[in-house]
Amino acid sequence: MSNIKNYTEQGGGRWVVNGSLEIAGEGELILGGKAVAPAANQADSTATTIAELKTDFNALLAKLQAAGLMAGSDG
Repeated sequence: MSNIKNYTEQGGGRWVVNGSLEIAGEGELILGGKAVAPAANQADSTATTIAELKTDFNALLAKLQAAGLMAGSDG
């Protein structure tokens, strides 16, 4: 029995991390050719109308897209 938490499966097609993954220094995480970063904070919604809620929701979507956590309408 092995106690290795992080490993690459035979052939290198899958990397398993069953612990923490720390990207230090100038390291970065690339997903779909784009760097991924934490999304900017989105304040709690205080919307009292559907139109205001839509605006808050679209702001959240834009922040997720800018962070590389969600594909934008262009791909």
